[in-house]
Amino acid sequence: MLTVAVLSACKDKKSFSIAGKIEHPAAQKVYLLEADSTNVHVVDSAQLSEQNKFEFKKSAPFANLYKIKNGDQEFDLIAENGNNIDFKTDLSDPAHNYTTSGSEDSEKIREYNRISNIYTAKNSKLANEYQEAAAVKGADADVVLKKYLPQFEQNMASLSLEILKFVDANKNSLAGFYAAMALDQLKYEKELVDYADGLKGKFKGNQAVMQFVKHMELVKPVSVGHQAPDFTIPGIDGKIIKLTDYKGKYVMLDFWASWCVPCRKENPNVVKLYQQYHPKGLNIIGISLDENKDAWQKAVNDDRLTWVHGSELKNFNGPVVQSFQVQAIPSNFIVDPSGKIIAKNITGNDLAVFFAATFK
Repeated sequence: MLTVAVLSACKDKKSFSIAGKIEHPAAQKVYLLEADSTNVHVVDSAQLSEQNKFEFKKSAPFANLYKIKNGDQEFDLIAENGNNIDFKTDLSDPAHNYTTSGSEDSEKIREYNRISNIYTAKNSKLANEYQEAAAVKGADADVVLKKYLPQFEQNMASLSLEILKFVDANKNSLAGFYAAMALDQLKYEKELVDYADGLKGKFKGNQAVMQFVKHMELVKPVSVGHQAPDFTIPGIDGKIIKLTDYKGKYVMLDFWASWCVPCRKENPNVVKLYQQYHPKGLNIIGISLDENKDAWQKAVNDDRLTWVHGSELKNFNGPVVQSFQVQAIPSNFIVDPSGKIIAKNITGNDLAVFFAATFK
């Protein structure tokens, strides 16, 4: 027991080390990459020895995500000062497995990657099958897509559920945070808002964590379950549109633009649903991010959008757009008669299912 205590006391708490071995390397140089709030960048490099070994030693102000890179392959680690990490892999392994010790978080992020890789392999197989089926002479691309798209979406939904379970089980680990970043923020906003609340005060100094928490604090007031912020906006006909005029009614705020291809593709679905549910109480306020009024008006006419339309003609810089934290379009918010946001960012069949349940 004394020996263990002495060894522990002698650990260098001002830096961490990574000692590794790569069998069948793709190149003789190994790179150490570090994550910041937006990407990863090289912070060190080393030549492999004759035994294919390498070592890195680095001081870090906070625990962070790192990657070991050799050739095109990258392997995730989480390190902080005081860690002595041992890393091993064999690049001849098609599954790209690797082992780590000396950092509990590194072992957890490796487990997350194992889970993610299972679904990546499933979708790669599915993509190959789709391409083969679409390439058959006389094949209808739309029919083939309709066959394979639901399977792909199911795989992604299953992966997301696995990620949510992993994050819930690793709330006090940076591995949980980096796994959470793989979730679709629009689809899993509520879960991510709740997760961000629990992150406050944890992983101090980590810029990625701090920026995520700050962003979700801005998103929270316009997330599901909160009152929609009131607004006024100039209408396409010159009249002022007020959200308060719709109190006591269901209203969907539809953020879009004439130049947005996904928005234009979604418009026929919204038109169909509006025709079906407007008599039952559905209202829509279209809020355009256009800067050119003529282009906006033409799109409204061409797509036969017969509901109310407003715009500040300021792209993503309009006050109403910013008050709802809209960062991509199409984006929508469904507000109930009390003014509460009851759903957001649902399109296609999901929107049809939601309206069917709401107006049953």
